[in-house]
Amino acid sequence: MKISVCIPVYNFDVRSLVFELKKEIHDQKIDAEIILIDDASDGNFIEINNELQDQVEQFVFLEKNIGRSRIRNLFLKHTKGDYLLFLDCDVQIDNNYFLANYLKEIAKDKGVEVIYGNFKIDPAYSQTLRNRYSVDKEIFSIERSSDFALLKTVNFMIKREVFEKFPFNEDLKNYGYEDFVFAKTLEFANVKFLAIQNPLIHFDDTSNESFLSKTKTAIDSLCLLLQNSDNEKLIKDIKVYRVAKNIKNVKMKSTFLLLYSLMEKKIIMNLLSKNPNLKYLDMYKLGLLLRKMQ
Repeated sequence: MKISVCIPVYNFDVRSLVFELKKEIHDQKIDAEIILIDDASDGNFIEINNELQDQVEQFVFLEKNIGRSRIRNLFLKHTKGDYLLFLDCDVQIDNNYFLANYLKEIAKDKGVEVIYGNFKIDPAYSQTLRNRYSVDKEIFSIERSSDFALLKTVNFMIKREVFEKFPFNEDLKNYGYEDFVFAKTLEFANVKFLAIQNPLIHFDDTSNESFLSKTKTAIDSLCLLLQNSDNEKLIKDIKVYRVAKNIKNVKMKSTFLLLYSLMEKKIIMNLLSKNPNLKYLDMYKLGLLLRKMQ
């Protein structure tokens, strides 16, 4: 059984990650290939990572940025593995048996089709708004779970034939909810899923300002999904959408937005501070969405 390690690269030095993976592949005699696709990074990062061309099976450089969903689907064209292991580029391997742990789960249950491995936050960035959100909302602490809601694209393995049937939604070109929609699609298709504690360390140095900008982009992505009624079943469990829909249904949209406008400056100041409150982030997202919802 062959594994294709798939790493979409964008403005990050991936040399250490690749060398760590290659060491385990060599030491554990794992049948694996490493494929990199650079999504039109800045020139300095292309130059930094260029030395990896002779270290991996393929290193594809794209001339134009194609986005988070489409680039992951593109790996089907360039890989040969029975399973595709997707890793974000801004991560570090946390143990010497990272790949072997995935293989052990597949050997234990050959029926499993998607495995999610979780992630940790590098302590240097633990207090930022983005990483506080990750710790509170995204990182799970239990040992094993079959809950598809846990799936994040930072670190997961999928059977090739399943990914061919259920690729990422390429309408979602920008940041936001592509992992949620992907997970829901797999869940509705009764794909066999497992989440395990096989984490990577995530080096996300996104500033509070940048994360608020990304949050706006994510709400735009959610509004794009709302334009097609067929997506309702995929997004109905997204908390901000569920709350916004309830507010609209009880005719309280205008009242909420009036109150929100009075608090908005205070909310944003808090979210940009050194001690951001995640409850304010929920309100910020809700305000953004309700302003856009018809």
